[in-house]
Amino acid sequence: MTETNTPSSKDAYARAGVDIDAGNALVEAIKPLAKATSRSGADAALGGFGALFDLKATGYQDPILVSATDGVGTKLRVAIDSGLHSTVGIDLVAMCVNDLVVAGAEPLFFLDYFASAHLDVETARAVVSGIAEGCKQAGCALVGGETAEMPGMYEGKDYDLAGFAVGAVERGQILPREDIVEGDIVLGLASNGLHSNGFSLVRQIFAQEGLSFTDTAPFDPSRTVAQALLEPTRIYVKPLLAAIKTGHVKAMAHITGGGLLENIPRVLPDGIGVWLSATSWPVPSIFKWMAQKSGISAKEMARTFNCGIGMVVIVAAAHADTITALLTDAGEKVYRIGEVETNRSENRVSLQGMNETWPC
Repeated sequence: MTETNTPSSKDAYARAGVDIDAGNALVEAIKPLAKATSRSGADAALGGFGALFDLKATGYQDPILVSATDGVGTKLRVAIDSGLHSTVGIDLVAMCVNDLVVAGAEPLFFLDYFASAHLDVETARAVVSGIAEGCKQAGCALVGGETAEMPGMYEGKDYDLAGFAVGAVERGQILPREDIVEGDIVLGLASNGLHSNGFSLVRQIFAQEGLSFTDTAPFDPSRTVAQALLEPTRIYVKPLLAAIKTGHVKAMAHITGGGLLENIPRVLPDGIGVWLSATSWPVPSIFKWMAQKSGISAKEMARTFNCGIGMVVIVAAAHADTITALLTDAGEKVYRIGEVETNRSENRVSLQGMNETWPC
C-alpha cells in the first residue's frame, strides 16, 4: 500500500486562512480577564458551549430581564489604523450597559463577538482586556463570546465588534415612570467626549483638515488625535444604580446617536417635552473645534453628538439637589440643564440659547 503525503485537515484550514491554534491561544489568554469580572450569579468561566447564570443568586424577588446589544461603529477604524486597541472594548460594554441602566436595570452579564480576517492574538487580547475593564466598571460578568476568523469577509487588520448585555430590574421599579410632569428637573451628566457616535463624520472632518492620527490634537496639545478620539465612553452604571435606589429618579436617557434632541423624547410620556439651556454646561473643546472647522449647524451638532452630556436624569424639583449631590460624590460632573414642560409643538426638546455659533 503506497503512503501518501496528504496534508492534514488542520493544515488545509490554516491554508484557507483560519488558525485554530490562534483561537485556542486567545481563549487561554483571556480566561484571567474574564475571571476578574466574576460576580454573584456567574463564575465567568470560559470554554464551555454556553454560559450559565444563576439569577436567584443575585437576590431579585420578582425580576424582569432587560437586554441590549450594540457595537462601536466606525470608531473601530481609528483603533485599527492607529494600532491602539485597549479602549474600544470599554466602549463596547458602555454602549450596552448604559442602555440597560436607563430602564432601571442592573447589568448582570455580558458577551462579545470579535470577527476578523485573520486572528491576531495580541490585538484581540487588547480588545478583550478593554471589554473586561468595562465589565468591571459596570459590575457585570464577562461570561463568554465568539471569536470568528472570516477571510474573504474582512481584509488585512480589520476587525469588527458587537456586544450583548443582560440585566435585571424588579418589576415595580422599571423606568421611565409615568409621573413625569411639568417642572421636573433635567440633570445632565458630563460625557468623556465623543463617546462612540458620529465617527463617520468625525473622521471626515479630521481628514479634510489634513490631520493624521499621530498628529497632536489641535484642541488638546497633551494628546495625539488618536488618543483624543479613542477616549472611552463613560460608564454611568454604578452611580446611577445608587441614585435609582433612592426612589427619586423618574427617567434617564443615554445620549448616543441622535444626540440630545432625539434621545430625550424616547423616555417622555405623550404630551411632555423639555427645554434645555445650551449654556448651562461646558461643551468639551473637541466639539467646539469640529463645529468651527466643519461649519455644521448648531441643530445638527445637537442631533449628531452628545455635545458634552452623556446621560440625562429627570427628577422632581424637590429631589434635584439630593440626586445631584449623590452623583457628584460618586465622581460624576452633574449640571442642571433644563426642565420638563408641557409639550406645545412637534419639537419635544427646545434647546434655548442655541445660536448659529453654538457650541463654540
